[in-house]
Amino acid sequence: MFRGKMKVILGFSGGLDTSFCTLLLKEKGYDVVTATIDTGGFSDEELKKMEKKSKELGAVKHYTINAEQEFYNKFVSYIIKANGVYEDYYPNMCSDRYIIAEKLIVIAKKESTNIVAHGSTGQGNDQVRFDSAIYSLEPDFKIIVPVRELSITRKEEQEYLEKKGFEVDSEYKKYTINQNIFGYTYSGSEIDDYKEPDESIYNLTKKTKSEPEYISLEFVKGLPVSINGIKKSGYEILKDLNEKAGNHGYGRKIVVNNTIIGIKGRIVFESPGILAIIEAHKALEKGVLTKEQYEFKKLVENKWANLAYNGKYYDPLVNDLNAFLNHNQDNVTGIVKLKLHNGNCDIVELESKYILEAKNIVTYAQKSSWSGDEVTGFIKLWSMQQKIHKMKNA
Repeated sequence: MFRGKMKVILGFSGGLDTSFCTLLLKEKGYDVVTATIDTGGFSDEELKKMEKKSKELGAVKHYTINAEQEFYNKFVSYIIKANGVYEDYYPNMCSDRYIIAEKLIVIAKKESTNIVAHGSTGQGNDQVRFDSAIYSLEPDFKIIVPVRELSITRKEEQEYLEKKGFEVDSEYKKYTINQNIFGYTYSGSEIDDYKEPDESIYNLTKKTKSEPEYISLEFVKGLPVSINGIKKSGYEILKDLNEKAGNHGYGRKIVVNNTIIGIKGRIVFESPGILAIIEAHKALEKGVLTKEQYEFKKLVENKWANLAYNGKYYDPLVNDLNAFLNHNQDNVTGIVKLKLHNGNCDIVELESKYILEAKNIVTYAQKSSWSGDEVTGFIKLWSMQQKIHKMKNA
């Protein structure tokens, strides 16, 4: 891994792992070009701080790439259409790894090198997502993953940096923290020990409002286009909901997932905006999709979420599923009213011209255009196979 004076493009977040990688690669003779791919959630001040830190650690050049809107268009929009939640809870917040990998490749070509690096460990999922993305898009690229290849611990990384005269922020000593437009994920320390995380780690879901708040979301073809009657981009709506829903303590989860490499992984995450949008989207779908559409789409959702989570986003099946989703969402248009209160997000109203009801034919549990005898006959036919099965197995 550490041979010769060559240029390497390192994905840089300013955290413990990528700070360690910057310094180590420089000391091993590489010209290190760091790149922060902003997929949302960072302030200008934070981005400038990352650039300054990378230079202090020895980077010869630093890129800050704003990929927020592109990330939303290429990935987030399909997470919404697919209700792309992995194992019931996790809204694929990790999907920005794909666009980070894409941008690292672009920068590498600009810098006339085919070597990229990232700060993943050998125990997590991100190593698979980054490496598989890069291998799929540029098979001839070389990938350096120092933390994985050295099997080094966080404590050893910290000691290495401090020995070289670099201070490590206190929060990064305990936790691995990832941030993007979805919110924050945390791992490490007591989280890895299956203990309750310290309340101080949370950024978005500190409850500040005691009274209920109502939010209306308008969807067109499966995607949000306005909030409280104000037209905004989906990306801006997501940012707004991170704040609004987070202020009511909504969107905080502690989960144990099955990881790509076959172990259990425990994380804490805050993602109030995307979870609120998905809840609203699912409610609208229940009203406008037929039963057959809805049940089949559940299969697509599960497959889509698994592919995105498991580092398979460049498998052609994803494009096939996306094509299905685009057509399936044609009638997912309407307005959903949410009630935010005490950590909950309740769906209280739906409005859509595509809701599958016709009051002149039937109103659920109240009136219908058919007789009691007609529905009795239907029920007998509907139950026929299970009745015969019981008779045959009496």
